[in-house]
Amino acid sequence: MIRLLLSLCLLAFPLISSADPGIPAVTVTEGEGGQSYSVTLQILALMTALTLLPAALMMMTSFTRIIIVLAILRQAIGVQSTPSNQVLIGLALFLTIFIMHPVFNHAYNDGIVPYMNGDIEFTQAIEQTGQPFKEFMLAQTRESDIALFASIGGYEEMQTPQDIPYSLLLPSFVTSELKTAFQIGFLIFIPFLIIDLVVASVLMAMGMMMLSPMLISLPFKLMLFVLIDGWALLMGTLASSFYV
Repeated sequence: MIRLLLSLCLLAFPLISSADPGIPAVTVTEGEGGQSYSVTLQILALMTALTLLPAALMMMTSFTRIIIVLAILRQAIGVQSTPSNQVLIGLALFLTIFIMHPVFNHAYNDGIVPYMNGDIEFTQAIEQTGQPFKEFMLAQTRESDIALFASIGGYEEMQTPQDIPYSLLLPSFVTSELKTAFQIGFLIFIPFLIIDLVVASVLMAMGMMMLSPMLISLPFKLMLFVLIDGWALLMGTLASSFYV
C-alpha cells in the first residue's frame, strides 16, 4: 500500500519538475545564530498533488473497469442495494491493488528507490516512475480511441507508442476502459435476462399477471450465481482480462 501511494504521488505531479528544489517557500529563523528551516516549493507541490490521488487511482488503474462491471452485475441480479456501494468500492479497490501490484512494484523500484537514494534527479524519477503506468495503459487502450483523440486534439503523427503524451493517453485509456467494462457487463447481463424472460412467460401463461416477475426470478438468479461460483468466476475473469 505504501508503494502504491508513493508511486501515485510521484506520478501525479509532473509539473513539480519545473520548480527549483532549492527555492525556499517558507523560511523560519531562530535565535541570533541565524539557524533557518525552509520548506521548498517541491514539498508544497507534493502536498498539493495529494489531492489528485483519488482521480489517479480511478482513472490510471483497473479500478474503472472493475467498479462498472460490479455495478452492472448488481443491477442484473436485481438487488438494488446488496452488496452496498461501500462493499463494491472495497472489492474494486483491493482487486485493483492485486492487479496493479506488478506495476506499482516496477514504478517503486525503478523511480522512487533510486531517487530516494540520490542516484537520479527528480525529473528522471518522474519519468521512470510513470513508465510502468504508461505501458499498462497502452496495453489496455484501443488504437481507434488514440486516433480519435489525436485527431480532435490536432496531435502530430507519432512514430512509436512511447511517443504518445499523457494528455492524449489518459482520455483514450478511460474511453477504452468504459467500452470494455460495458462489453463485459453485457455478457454478464444476458443469463439473468433470460431467467427474467422465462419467469415472465411462465407467469403470463398461468394467468398470474399481478405477480411481479422480478420477485419470482430473484431466487433463481441468486441460485444460478451461487451454483456457478459466480464471485470467484467474476473476480478471476476481471483480473485475467488485464493480462491477455
